[in-house]
Amino acid sequence: MIADKVAQINGLINGVVWGPPMLILLVGAGIVLTVMTKGFQFRKFGYAMKNTLGKVFKKQKAGEGEITPFQAMSTALAGTVGTGNIAGITTAITLGGAGSIFWLWITALIGMATKYSEVMLAVKYRERNQYGDWVGGPMYYIKNGLGKNWKWLAIIFSVFAALAAFGIGNATQVGNITSSIGNVVRAFNPTFTDESAKTLNLVLGIVLAILVGVVILGGVKRLGNVTEKLVPLMAVVYIIACIVVLIYHAGTLGEVFHDIFVGAFSPEGVTGGAVGSVMMVVMWGVKRGVFSNEAGLGSAPIAHATTSETDPVKQGLYGIFEVFMDTILICTLTGLALLCAAKGTGMDLNYGVEGNTGLNAAALGTVFGDRAGTLIIAIGLTLFAFSTVLGWSLYGSRCCEFIFGPKAIKPYQIIFILFVIVGATMPLDLAWAIADTLNGLMAIPNLIAVILLSPVVVRLTKEHFAKKNAIEDKEE
Repeated sequence: MIADKVAQINGLINGVVWGPPMLILLVGAGIVLTVMTKGFQFRKFGYAMKNTLGKVFKKQKAGEGEITPFQAMSTALAGTVGTGNIAGITTAITLGGAGSIFWLWITALIGMATKYSEVMLAVKYRERNQYGDWVGGPMYYIKNGLGKNWKWLAIIFSVFAALAAFGIGNATQVGNITSSIGNVVRAFNPTFTDESAKTLNLVLGIVLAILVGVVILGGVKRLGNVTEKLVPLMAVVYIIACIVVLIYHAGTLGEVFHDIFVGAFSPEGVTGGAVGSVMMVVMWGVKRGVFSNEAGLGSAPIAHATTSETDPVKQGLYGIFEVFMDTILICTLTGLALLCAAKGTGMDLNYGVEGNTGLNAAALGTVFGDRAGTLIIAIGLTLFAFSTVLGWSLYGSRCCEFIFGPKAIKPYQIIFILFVIVGATMPLDLAWAIADTLNGLMAIPNLIAVILLSPVVVRLTKEHFAKKNAIEDKEE
């Protein structure tokens, strides 16, 4: 009864938060930043990849209270690459059609400029806390960049982000872990009952809470050490599995791309009328794009602020890489694998009905077999979701620290750890709905700040390349 009431209230708020104005604000901010930086994410894409992906195997050092640039990126990517890359994309396709992938790409391409700007501003306006740790993010670039008269906006962001951490960064992630593991158990044991599933979920919730606690109570250094190993591992395993599916169903790629581009503007022709609104296609593409890569939310900059890198532009390049890795690569592979498998086998995607990871497992099952497909998705989701919980534990605690001071960190972390158990046992659809709403609410103050500080982004970018060119001229 209470859950129904909460769902009803959240639905009303969500309808306003994720209406056309919010989509315009998110996309508009990306367009403004793209124009102001003269398409920096496109012009300097090679430079960004060279200075991020190209430095993966280069040894980096960090001092007390900070982590290496790669660890900072891994922590941010850990918070970014989560269930949105699998379950979120499936929902976008079933409710928005194949065309939602097109709008996902658009959101990512302009989102690169947004995330570049957010990360850069986080490093520019960060500060040390009383423990000597670097702290930063939207709340600090609002306070230190816009001035103390804007601190109210920083507090609003912090409140929404601290609460959002329990949704996007905890309940939805843990719920998908328990759901996917439950699917594996059912695949190998058909007699597995719903009552047994409840018990399993509780046990898994307790185990996950202990694991999360061990990592996050160890501080930012331990978090960085774990994520820099976990993120590459989980990405490689999942990417390879999806590529194998695409190769197996390669003959359907032409039809799938046709459906993506046609469905983006005429969805009824692709989904058989199940999705008949272009606005619905755009909404799901943008919503799941933002949920996945978090460009505009202001979450990832909190992790990047802990870097040992002193040049804001150099760390900002990791923002471009993150969006590319998360959305253009991983989300696209998820969507293409699902659509190609459906085309190749006649698998029903049940357009108009919210999708679930069972469809992803079925897509992989067309190549690896049903049980193996279910197992791969369970492993991928577990790694993705667990890493996201770790990343968001940092975001939430930093926001709580900004509002109440450093003494509030430990109590917040303990509540966050206990909430893992709640996430393992609560209805998953409600968790997703609440996470969506809080995402939208925290994005508003962040985007206002990023747009107002955009001249700083332009100035720092120009200064960086002027200095770089001067050094190169001197060397010649």
